[in-house]
Amino acid sequence: MIRFYLFSFLFVALNTVTFGAKISYTLKMPRPQNHYFQVEMQVEQLKQKTATVKLPVWSPGSYLVREFSRHLNQVKAYSLQGAVLPITKKTKNTWEIDLKGQTACIVKYEVYAFELSVRTSFLDETHGFVSGPSMFMYLDGHKETGGELLVQPHASFKRISTGLTQKSDVKQGNNQTFTFENYDQLVDCPIEIGNQFEFDFEAAGVKHTVAMYGEGNYDPERLKVDMAKIVEEETKVVGVNPNKRYVFIVHNVVGGDGGLEHCNSTVLSVDRWTYDGSNYINFLNLVAHEYFHLWNVKRIRPIELGPFNYDQEVYTNYLWVMEGFTSYYDELILRRCGYYTTEEMQKKIQSAINYVEGSAGSRVQPVAHASFDAWIKAYRPNENSSNTTMTYYSRGMVIAAVLDAMIIKQSNGKECLDHLMQDLYQTYYVGKNRGFTDAEFKACLTKHTGQDMTEFFLKYIDGTEVIPYSMYFLPLGIEVNDVGSVKPVFGANVSEEGGKVIVKSIRSNTAAEDAGLSVNDEIIACMNYRVDKPMLDAFMNGAAIGDEFELTISRDQLIRKVIVKITGQKRSSFIFTNRHTDATLPLYTYWLR
Repeated sequence: MIRFYLFSFLFVALNTVTFGAKISYTLKMPRPQNHYFQVEMQVEQLKQKTATVKLPVWSPGSYLVREFSRHLNQVKAYSLQGAVLPITKKTKNTWEIDLKGQTACIVKYEVYAFELSVRTSFLDETHGFVSGPSMFMYLDGHKETGGELLVQPHASFKRISTGLTQKSDVKQGNNQTFTFENYDQLVDCPIEIGNQFEFDFEAAGVKHTVAMYGEGNYDPERLKVDMAKIVEEETKVVGVNPNKRYVFIVHNVVGGDGGLEHCNSTVLSVDRWTYDGSNYINFLNLVAHEYFHLWNVKRIRPIELGPFNYDQEVYTNYLWVMEGFTSYYDELILRRCGYYTTEEMQKKIQSAINYVEGSAGSRVQPVAHASFDAWIKAYRPNENSSNTTMTYYSRGMVIAAVLDAMIIKQSNGKECLDHLMQDLYQTYYVGKNRGFTDAEFKACLTKHTGQDMTEFFLKYIDGTEVIPYSMYFLPLGIEVNDVGSVKPVFGANVSEEGGKVIVKSIRSNTAAEDAGLSVNDEIIACMNYRVDKPMLDAFMNGAAIGDEFELTISRDQLIRKVIVKITGQKRSSFIFTNRHTDATLPLYTYWLR
C-alpha cells in the first residue's frame, strides 16, 4: 500500500510540474501601424502530458487588476515540427496545451498594444514599448526558470533600450537577443524599441542610460548633471547601489502620466515641454521618486510583494511605506541636491500636512486600510472618494517626516530615517533575501525611534487620529499649530460643461449635502437668477453661516427647487513657526540638510 501511494504521488508530480524546462521568446512587430506585437514562446524539455501557460492580470507597482489577456488574440500551440497542438482556455488568463506526447511546444499569439502608459504596451509606426506583464506568458510552475528573448524590430526601428542583459554573441542587423534569470526579471525590464535618442552618464559607480522617445525641450548635458546628483544623493541614503547598469525610458508626450519603478530601470511619462522652469523641478522630482524605488519596494519591501503572484491581487498594509516614504524622499533628495532651500522644504512638509488633514477622507480611512484597499479604491475613484479615502502617498509622506523627526531626536542628531532604510535593506534584502513582516518592521522602527510604536500605529496608522505634530517637530525647533477656523461652506464642487453648471462632487456634512444636492445635478438658477459658474461662486463665496439660498436645479430632466442653508465647517490650517534654540538648531539643520 505504501508503494502504491508513493507511485501515485510521483505520477501526479510528473504530470503537474516541469523539470529542467528550457524557455525562450521571440518578439516581432511586422506591421506596427496595426498596433499588434507577435509573440512566440518556445518551451522544451517537458516531461508532462500537458503544459499550462498564463498571462499576468496586473503589473507590479500598479495595484489594479488590468486583465491583460483581453488584448490577446490568436492563441495557438504547435509542436516544433509545426503540427497543431490542442490548446484550451481554462480561466481568463490560463491556457492548457495537450502535448500529444511531445516534449516541446511553441505558443504563438498576438497582443494588441495601443495604450501608451508606463504600465501598458504600445506599438505604432513611431515606436514600440513593451511592458512585460502585458506581453509575455509564463509556464505555470516554472517562473524561476531563466531563458532568452529575441527581439526582432520592424525594419524602421534601429534601437532597443532595456535593462535586460544582451547576449553578447548574438546580434543580426537590428535583431538582438537578451537573457533573463527568471520570469520576474523578464517582465520587470520594460523595452523601448524604435529610434529613440540615448545618452549616458555615470553616477555612484553605475552606468545610466537615458532613452528619450519623442521631441521635447530637454538638454541632455543638463540632465546628465542633474540626474547624476539625484543618483549620488539617493545612493547615500541606503549606502549601496545594487546595480551595475540602469536604464531610464522617458516618453515625451502630451499629458504625461507619471512613472513606474523596476529593479534596474524605470519608465517616465512626461509632457514634452516639461524641461524648463518649475516644470523641470517637477521632472527631477519624478526622477528622484522612481529611482528611489529601486531600493524602496523593489528590494526593501513587505514580504507580500515578492515573489509575485500574477494571477490575483496581492494585499499589503504597507504601501504607505513604499510610496509614502518614497514621496518624502523625492522631496528631501531635491533639498539635499540644492534644488530647494531649507525654507522651501519646510513648506513642502507643511503643505503635505494641510492637504492630508484637510481631507474629509483622512478621518474615515486609516492609511493602512488605504494601502490594503488600493486594488479596489485607489485606482477606481468616484465622486465620493474624497469623502471616504486618503492617499497613502501623501499621508505616508507626512508619517515619514514625523518618524524622521523621532529618530533624529532619539539619536540627538546622529541618526535619521536613512538609518532605518539601511537597516531594513541590510537585514532583510541582503541578509534574508526577502521582505519584512509586519512584526519585523515594527521592531525595526522601535529600535530606531527608541519607543514602543504600538500606540502610534493604533492611532495614526490603523486609526485616523490627527497626529500631534508639534510634539514631534518641536524638538527640532518647529512649532506646529492648527489655526484653522470655522468658515461658511457650500460644499458642492461644480464645473461648467456646455454652458451648464454641473455638480461634480459633494463634501460630507455640508450645506449642499443637507439640501439634497447630488452629483450630476444641473444648477440653473440661484434666487431666481440664472447662473453660470462665476456667478454661483460669487453667491456662495459671499455667504455667511445661516444664509439661505433657493436653487433651481434639473435632475433627470425634471425641474425642482432646493433650499441651501449655509453651514459652518472647520478646515484645518497648520502653520510652522521656527522656535530654534542652541539645542534644536543642529537637529533642524541635520534634518533638512
